[in-house]
Amino acid sequence: MSTARRDLGSRLPANVRIPEVEIPDGRMVSLGNRGSTYVTDTPGPTDDAPTVVLLHALSTTGLLTWFPSIPMLSEKFRVVTLDQRLHGRGIDTDRFTLQDCADDSVAVLDELGVDKAMFAGFSMGSLIAQRVWRQHADRVGGLALCASTDQFQTNAPERLFHRAMGYSLGSTRRRTAPKPAVPSTSDPKDDIHKWALAEFRSTRPASVGRAVAAIGKHHTKPWIREIDVPTAVVVPLRDKAIPPARQIAMANRIPGATLHQVDAGHSCCVMNADAFVPVLAEATNTVLARWRENEAS
Repeated sequence: MSTARRDLGSRLPANVRIPEVEIPDGRMVSLGNRGSTYVTDTPGPTDDAPTVVLLHALSTTGLLTWFPSIPMLSEKFRVVTLDQRLHGRGIDTDRFTLQDCADDSVAVLDELGVDKAMFAGFSMGSLIAQRVWRQHADRVGGLALCASTDQFQTNAPERLFHRAMGYSLGSTRRRTAPKPAVPSTSDPKDDIHKWALAEFRSTRPASVGRAVAAIGKHHTKPWIREIDVPTAVVVPLRDKAIPPARQIAMANRIPGATLHQVDAGHSCCVMNADAFVPVLAEATNTVLARWRENEAS
């Protein structure tokens, strides 16, 4: 995941084509005593369209991970994004766990008056999506897990990286929590490259460190076979952050999961959106069809 951050940060300014799409406006939403976060809520084709909640990648924001996909998804879904805690304009706190992120995501549903949704997550967001099902199964109509895994620290380099990150954070845990940077007021209509870079920079490196330490503890393999909602797994075949073989193995452990492959790397949600978005459409359509079948039965 640190590789993805380096790639995104170094390549956003000018030497890649950022998709030119309309980016929805959002607002700060209070989640009661949990805090407040930035939410976008894009209507679907009808008032009763199913909802998909999009959970973003490490060190990005809800919009930065998903803005290329929102126009396509809104053809069938009401599309919701949120900034996770300590990311962008997300909840300002001294605590980051994937379990809390899952609860935050469902709290957004509560505030929007949505009973059940599909949860689509990319990288870190896919880990949170797994936790949403585990902690709030009755709120989940289906899952779309992109660039995902059910375990980290499976080899020596990963164990060393995550342990070093945890050690480096240990001496700072008693200090004030790293506050998210104030996002730029850059308007994507004026310069989408400038806007995207500002979104990327809106999460402080110290906050990313806390998230990486939490991600290193991710281990859902003991119960991932219990997932009982329609699930699709999207695998970037040139992913250098999470080996594709590990992603495919996870997909094979989820009962009935469909596998959807995209010939691109870990940052494909933005950097290779032309390849990623159609595959995401296929995956979410498959999940939606099975969700509707379950609701009708």
